[in-house]
Amino acid sequence: MTCEAFNTVWLSDVHLGSRDCRIGLFLDFLRNTQCDTLYLVGDIIDIESLRRSFYWPETHTEALRLLLKKSQEGTRVIYVPGNHDEDLRALVGVRFGNIEVHRCIVHTTRAGRRLLVLHGDEFDAVLKCSALAVMFGGAACRTLLVLNRLVHWIHELRRRPYWSLAQHIKARLGNAVRYVERFQRASLRAAADGDFDGVVCGHIHKADLVERDGLVYCNDGDWVESCTALVEDLQGKLRLLSWRPAVAVDAISVPLRDAA
Repeated sequence: MTCEAFNTVWLSDVHLGSRDCRIGLFLDFLRNTQCDTLYLVGDIIDIESLRRSFYWPETHTEALRLLLKKSQEGTRVIYVPGNHDEDLRALVGVRFGNIEVHRCIVHTTRAGRRLLVLHGDEFDAVLKCSALAVMFGGAACRTLLVLNRLVHWIHELRRRPYWSLAQHIKARLGNAVRYVERFQRASLRAAADGDFDGVVCGHIHKADLVERDGLVYCNDGDWVESCTALVEDLQGKLRLLSWRPAVAVDAISVPLRDAA
Protein backbone atom coordinates (compact mmCIF):
# COMPACT_ATOMS: atom_id res chain seq x y z
CA MET A 1 0.00 0.00 0.00
CA THR A 2 1.23 3.50 -0.83
CA CYS A 3 1.91 5.56 2.28
CA GLU A 4 -0.51 8.49 2.49
CA ALA A 5 1.28 11.81 3.16
CA PHE A 6 -0.13 14.75 5.12
CA ASN A 7 1.15 18.04 6.40
CA THR A 8 -0.36 17.48 9.86
CA VAL A 9 -2.15 14.67 11.71
CA TRP A 10 -4.08 14.89 14.99
CA LEU A 11 -4.79 11.73 17.03
CA SER A 12 -6.31 11.33 20.47
CA ASP A 13 -7.96 8.86 22.82
CA VAL A 14 -6.05 5.80 21.65
CA HIS A 15 -6.18 4.38 25.20
CA LEU A 16 -3.12 2.14 24.96
CA GLY A 17 -3.20 -0.07 28.04
CA SER A 18 -6.94 -0.61 27.73
CA ARG A 19 -8.72 -3.64 26.28
CA ASP A 20 -11.01 -1.24 24.43
CA CYS A 21 -8.21 0.12 22.21
CA ARG A 22 -8.67 -0.94 18.57
CA ILE A 23 -4.96 -1.55 18.25
CA GLY A 24 -5.07 -3.38 14.90
CA LEU A 25 -6.61 -0.39 13.13
CA PHE A 26 -4.31 2.03 14.95
CA LEU A 27 -1.17 0.14 13.93
CA ASP A 28 -2.42 -0.02 10.35
CA PHE A 29 -2.90 3.76 10.39
CA LEU A 30 0.60 4.42 11.75
CA ARG A 31 2.22 2.11 9.19
CA ASN A 32 0.40 3.61 6.22
CA THR A 33 0.56 7.34 6.87
CA GLN A 34 3.28 9.92 7.23
CA CYS A 35 3.24 13.60 8.13
CA ASP A 36 5.46 16.58 8.94
CA THR A 37 3.76 17.24 12.29
CA LEU A 38 1.91 14.77 14.50
CA TYR A 39 -0.22 15.96 17.41
CA LEU A 40 -1.06 13.39 20.10
CA VAL A 41 -4.03 15.15 21.69
CA GLY A 42 -4.34 13.27 24.97
CA ASP A 43 -5.32 9.89 26.37
CA ILE A 44 -2.80 8.12 24.16
CA ILE A 45 -1.80 5.93 27.11
CA ASP A 46 -4.62 5.06 29.50
CA ILE A 47 -2.74 5.32 32.78
CA GLU A 48 -6.03 5.36 34.64
CA SER A 49 -7.03 1.97 33.17
CA LEU A 50 -3.57 0.54 33.84
CA ARG A 51 -3.91 1.43 37.51
CA ARG A 52 -7.24 -0.42 37.75
CA SER A 53 -6.11 -3.52 35.89
CA PHE A 54 -2.74 -3.87 34.17
CA TYR A 55 -3.08 -4.79 30.51
CA TRP A 56 -0.22 -4.22 28.06
CA PRO A 57 0.15 -6.61 25.09
CA GLU A 58 3.10 -6.48 22.70
CA THR A 59 0.98 -4.69 20.09
CA HIS A 60 0.70 -1.67 22.40
CA THR A 61 4.48 -1.56 22.72
CA GLU A 62 4.67 -1.72 18.92
CA ALA A 63 2.43 1.36 18.69
CA LEU A 64 4.79 3.34 20.92
CA ARG A 65 7.75 2.08 18.91
CA LEU A 66 6.19 3.31 15.66
CA LEU A 67 5.43 6.72 17.18
CA LEU A 68 9.03 6.99 18.39
CA LYS A 69 10.30 5.89 14.97
CA LYS A 70 8.31 8.66 13.28
CA SER A 71 9.91 11.24 15.57
CA GLN A 72 13.38 9.84 14.82
CA GLU A 73 12.71 10.03 11.08
CA GLY A 74 11.90 13.74 11.15
CA THR A 75 8.24 14.05 12.17
CA ARG A 76 7.68 16.72 14.80
CA VAL A 77 5.63 14.98 17.52
CA ILE A 78 3.69 17.12 20.00
CA TYR A 79 2.12 15.39 23.00
CA VAL A 80 -0.77 17.20 24.73
CA PRO A 81 -1.73 14.98 27.71
CA GLY A 82 -5.38 14.37 28.57
CA ASN A 83 -7.27 13.29 31.66
CA HIS A 84 -6.39 9.58 31.34
CA ASP A 85 -2.67 10.33 30.98
CA GLU A 86 -2.60 13.54 33.03
CA ASP A 87 0.44 12.27 34.97
CA LEU A 88 2.39 13.30 31.86
CA ARG A 89 1.36 16.92 32.41
CA ALA A 90 4.25 17.01 34.89
CA LEU A 91 6.49 16.90 31.79
CA VAL A 92 4.95 19.98 30.13
CA GLY A 93 7.73 22.09 28.66
CA VAL A 94 10.09 19.13 28.33
CA ARG A 95 11.46 18.06 24.95
CA PHE A 96 12.75 14.57 24.14
CA GLY A 97 14.53 14.84 20.80
CA ASN A 98 11.77 15.59 18.31
CA ILE A 99 8.97 14.98 20.86
CA GLU A 100 7.54 17.98 22.75
CA VAL A 101 5.09 17.96 25.66
CA HIS A 102 2.63 20.87 25.89
CA ARG A 103 -0.43 21.63 28.03
CA CYS A 104 -1.98 23.21 24.93
CA ILE A 105 -0.55 24.67 21.76
CA VAL A 106 -1.53 26.76 18.73
CA HIS A 107 -1.26 25.29 15.24
CA THR A 108 -1.31 27.48 12.13
CA THR A 109 -2.49 25.68 9.01
CA ARG A 110 -1.04 26.28 5.57
CA ALA A 111 -4.24 28.17 4.83
CA GLY A 112 -3.42 30.55 7.70
CA ARG A 113 -5.96 29.36 10.28
CA ARG A 114 -4.80 29.54 13.91
CA LEU A 115 -6.19 26.57 15.83
CA LEU A 116 -6.06 26.04 19.58
CA VAL A 117 -5.06 22.43 20.27
CA LEU A 118 -5.99 20.91 23.63
CA HIS A 119 -7.43 17.63 24.90
CA GLY A 120 -10.84 18.94 25.95
CA ASP A 121 -11.22 17.80 29.56
CA GLU A 122 -10.69 21.47 30.40
CA PHE A 123 -14.38 21.96 29.59
CA ASP A 124 -15.66 19.33 32.04
CA ALA A 125 -16.08 21.97 34.74
CA VAL A 126 -18.29 24.01 32.40
CA LEU A 127 -20.42 20.97 31.51
CA LYS A 128 -21.11 19.80 35.04
CA CYS A 129 -23.51 16.89 35.48
CA SER A 130 -25.02 15.55 38.69
CA ALA A 131 -23.04 12.89 40.56
CA LEU A 132 -25.84 10.39 39.85
CA ALA A 133 -25.78 11.14 36.12
CA VAL A 134 -21.99 10.75 36.04
CA MET A 135 -22.19 7.41 37.88
CA PHE A 136 -24.91 5.91 35.66
CA GLY A 137 -23.40 7.43 32.52
CA GLY A 138 -20.00 5.93 33.29
CA ALA A 139 -21.49 2.50 33.99
CA ALA A 140 -23.52 2.60 30.77
CA CYS A 141 -20.47 3.65 28.76
CA ARG A 142 -18.35 0.82 30.17
CA THR A 143 -21.11 -1.69 29.35
CA LEU A 144 -21.35 -0.35 25.80
CA LEU A 145 -17.59 -0.70 25.31
CA VAL A 146 -17.67 -4.33 26.48
CA LEU A 147 -20.45 -5.02 23.97
CA ASN A 148 -18.46 -3.09 21.37
CA ARG A 149 -15.52 -5.48 21.82
CA LEU A 150 -17.86 -8.44 21.30
CA VAL A 151 -19.30 -6.94 18.10
CA HIS A 152 -15.78 -6.16 16.85
CA TRP A 153 -14.68 -9.76 17.51
CA ILE A 154 -17.70 -11.12 15.57
CA HIS A 155 -17.03 -8.77 12.66
CA GLU A 156 -13.39 -9.88 12.55
CA LEU A 157 -14.44 -13.55 12.46
CA ARG A 158 -16.81 -12.82 9.58
CA ARG A 159 -14.24 -10.55 7.87
CA ARG A 160 -16.59 -7.60 7.92
CA PRO A 161 -15.45 -3.95 8.19
CA TYR A 162 -15.20 -2.42 11.64
CA TRP A 163 -18.45 -1.01 13.01
CA SER A 164 -18.98 0.61 16.40
CA LEU A 165 -22.07 -0.42 18.34
CA ALA A 166 -21.23 2.16 21.03
CA GLN A 167 -21.16 5.03 18.51
CA HIS A 168 -24.37 3.78 16.89
CA ILE A 169 -26.27 3.76 20.18
CA LYS A 170 -24.88 7.03 21.56
CA ALA A 171 -25.82 8.85 18.35
CA ARG A 172 -29.45 7.99 19.13
CA LEU A 173 -29.49 9.03 22.78
CA GLY A 174 -30.80 12.53 23.31
CA ASN A 175 -28.72 13.22 26.43
CA ALA A 176 -25.52 12.14 24.68
CA VAL A 177 -26.28 14.28 21.61
CA ARG A 178 -27.03 17.33 23.79
CA TYR A 179 -23.79 16.80 25.75
CA VAL A 180 -21.77 16.77 22.52
CA GLU A 181 -23.47 20.00 21.38
CA ARG A 182 -22.69 21.71 24.71
CA PHE A 183 -19.08 20.52 24.56
CA GLN A 184 -18.76 21.86 21.02
CA ARG A 185 -20.13 25.27 22.02
CA ALA A 186 -17.78 25.48 25.03
CA SER A 187 -14.82 24.63 22.79
CA LEU A 188 -15.72 27.30 20.23
CA ARG A 189 -16.25 29.84 23.02
CA ALA A 190 -12.69 29.16 24.22
CA ALA A 191 -11.40 29.64 20.67
CA ALA A 192 -13.28 32.92 20.29
CA ASP A 193 -12.09 34.19 23.69
CA GLY A 194 -8.49 33.49 22.67
CA ASP A 195 -8.95 35.14 19.26
CA PHE A 196 -8.24 31.87 17.45
CA ASP A 197 -9.84 30.65 14.23
CA GLY A 198 -10.92 27.37 15.77
CA VAL A 199 -10.14 24.52 18.11
CA VAL A 200 -8.83 20.96 17.81
CA CYS A 201 -9.64 18.55 20.63
CA GLY A 202 -10.61 14.98 21.50
CA HIS A 203 -11.89 13.72 24.88
CA ILE A 204 -15.55 12.95 24.06
CA HIS A 205 -14.93 10.18 21.47
CA LYS A 206 -17.06 11.91 18.85
CA ALA A 207 -15.26 12.92 15.65
CA ASP A 208 -16.56 16.06 14.00
CA LEU A 209 -15.53 18.92 11.75
CA VAL A 210 -17.94 21.85 11.92
CA GLU A 211 -17.82 25.52 10.97
CA ARG A 212 -19.91 27.95 12.99
CA ASP A 213 -19.79 31.76 12.88
CA GLY A 214 -16.41 31.72 11.15
CA LEU A 215 -14.86 29.34 13.70
CA VAL A 216 -13.97 25.73 13.03
CA TYR A 217 -14.53 22.95 15.58
CA CYS A 218 -12.34 19.90 14.98
CA ASN A 219 -12.66 16.78 17.10
CA ASP A 220 -10.29 14.06 15.94
CA GLY A 221 -12.38 11.30 17.53
CA ASP A 222 -10.76 8.25 19.09
CA TRP A 223 -9.35 4.74 18.54
CA VAL A 224 -11.82 2.98 20.83
CA GLU A 225 -15.11 3.61 19.05
CA SER A 226 -14.82 5.68 15.86
CA CYS A 227 -11.17 5.00 14.83
CA THR A 228 -10.67 8.41 13.24
CA ALA A 229 -7.99 11.03 12.72
CA LEU A 230 -8.02 14.68 11.77
CA VAL A 231 -5.58 15.56 8.99
CA GLU A 232 -4.38 18.66 7.19
CA ASP A 233 -3.47 17.79 3.62
CA LEU A 234 -0.55 19.24 1.69
CA GLN A 235 -2.74 22.12 0.47
CA GLY A 236 -3.83 23.07 4.00
CA LYS A 237 -7.34 21.59 3.84
CA LEU A 238 -8.70 19.93 6.99
CA ARG A 239 -10.60 16.64 6.83
CA LEU A 240 -11.53 13.70 9.00
CA LEU A 241 -10.46 10.17 8.15
CA SER A 242 -12.30 7.05 9.23
CA TRP A 243 -9.73 4.24 9.12
CA ARG A 244 -10.93 0.86 7.93
CA PRO A 245 -8.93 -2.14 6.61
CA ALA A 246 -11.11 -2.51 3.49
CA VAL A 247 -10.57 1.09 2.39
CA ALA A 248 -7.59 2.38 4.30
CA VAL A 249 -8.15 6.11 3.85
CA ASP A 250 -11.83 7.00 3.74
CA ALA A 251 -12.87 10.62 4.22
CA ILE A 252 -15.98 10.92 6.37
CA SER A 253 -18.84 12.14 4.18
CA VAL A 254 -19.54 15.87 4.33
CA PRO A 255 -16.53 16.51 6.59
CA LEU A 256 -17.00 20.26 6.97
CA ARG A 257 -20.43 21.74 7.40
CA ASP A 258 -22.16 24.75 8.86
CA ALA A 259 -23.65 23.93 12.24
CA ALA A 260 -27.24 24.87 12.87
